[in-house]
Amino acid sequence: MGDEARLVGTLHYEGVGSRERSAFAYAETWLGTTDRFALEPGLPLVAGPQFHRKVPNGSVFHGALADTEPDGWAKRVILRDHAKRRQEARRAGEEPKAIQLQAMDFLLAVDDASRVGALRFQDENGVFCRSTEPGHRTAPPLIELNQLLTATHAVETETETAADLAYLRGRGTSLGGMRPKCTVLDAGGRLTIGKFPSVNDERSVTKGEVLAMQLAGAAGLQVAEARLVDSDGVPVALIRRFDRTANGGRIPYVSAATLLGADPASPQEHFYTEIVDALRVNGANPQADIEELWRRMAFSILITNVDDHLHNHGFLHANRGLWRLAPAFDINPFPDRVRELKTWISEETGPMATIEALLSVCSYFRISGERAREILRELEHTLSRWREAGLALGMTERELDQFSEAFEHPEREAARRVVA
Repeated sequence: MGDEARLVGTLHYEGVGSRERSAFAYAETWLGTTDRFALEPGLPLVAGPQFHRKVPNGSVFHGALADTEPDGWAKRVILRDHAKRRQEARRAGEEPKAIQLQAMDFLLAVDDASRVGALRFQDENGVFCRSTEPGHRTAPPLIELNQLLTATHAVETETETAADLAYLRGRGTSLGGMRPKCTVLDAGGRLTIGKFPSVNDERSVTKGEVLAMQLAGAAGLQVAEARLVDSDGVPVALIRRFDRTANGGRIPYVSAATLLGADPASPQEHFYTEIVDALRVNGANPQADIEELWRRMAFSILITNVDDHLHNHGFLHANRGLWRLAPAFDINPFPDRVRELKTWISEETGPMATIEALLSVCSYFRISGERAREILRELEHTLSRWREAGLALGMTERELDQFSEAFEHPEREAARRVVA
C-alpha cells in the first residue's frame, strides 16, 4: 500500500479456462500494526485466506481490489492490444502463448503510477505491476493530448495500429465506463483523467460534463476539479484525480458498491438509503456526508444525471477503517434519457427521479424540512443560470439547446414551488 510499499497481504488467484477463483490473506505484519485497517468492510482484519464469491459477469476479486481493475474503455484497449499482438506473432511465424485473457491479466494491466487508490500489486520478484516501460512515461503530459485523441479515435473506428495500442496500453482508468479516456498529467504534474469526445457523439458530451461539474461546485457540492482544454479544436474534459494528495501521495479508495458489499453484476436494486446506513457504520463524519449525499441526489434530479450507479460514488479512507465521501465525479446531464435513477432513492420510491421522492427521505437522512428547502434553494439559484455558465465555458447556443431538456423540466418547477 502507498508509496512506502507497506505489505498489506497476498492475493491468491487461480484460473483454468472460464473457471476462476481468488482469495486474499492479510499479512501478519499488517495485522500487527497499530494503524492497520480493513481494506473494505467485507475483508475483516482476520488471519488466513478470505475467499470471494463470484457472481455471473461480476469480478473474481474482492471489491477493494476489483475497484482498481480497468474500466470498460481500458478493457477494450487491452483486448484490442492482445488481439493485435497475436496477429503479429502469427505473421512472424510464432505461436501466440496466451489464448484468452483472464481476470488477473486485466487487473495487472493498469499502470502502477496511476492505479486508483493506494493499493499496488507486486509480483514474487518485487516488481510492481505494471511498472514504467523503458522510454515511456507512466502518464503522458497534456502536450500529448492530440496524440491520445488520435489513438482513441482509431480504436473507436477499428483502424488502430499496434503503435496506437502500445501508446494507450495501461493508461486507462478505473473510474468510468465505455467512453474514451486516459490518465494524463496536468500542467502542474497532477494526475488527471482526460475524457475525449466519441466519434458517435451527437452532442458535446465533454462540454456538458464540465458544465455539470462546475455548476455542482458552484451549488455547494464537493466535486472533483473539472475544466475544458482545447486540443486542435477538440474539447477535452480534464478531471483532476482526488485519490492523490497535493504532493502525489496515494489515498485509499473504494466504490459505494464495495462499501455496501454489493456486486454491480447482480440484478438486485440498490438504494441511497443503503449508503446512508453504510455511512452510519463506516463513516468518519457520517452526518456531514449524509447531507452531502442528499444534496447530490437533489442536484442529479435537477440536471437529469441518471447514470448514478454505485461505481459513480466513491469513498476515501480517513483513518482506522473509517471513510469519507469522495468528491463527486461522472456527473452528466442526459437530455435523452428516461428520468429514472440507477441507484434508487429508497426501496419505496422506486427509480423515479422526482422532488417528491427526494423529500420523502428527509427524515431518514436526518435533514429537517427547512434545511432541505435551504439546500434546494441554493441549487435552484445556481441552476437558474446554467445557460450563462455554459456560455462562459465557451458553449454555443446550439450546444446549450441540445442540453435544454436535461435542465428545464417539470422537476425544476417542482423544486421552485417547494422553495417559493
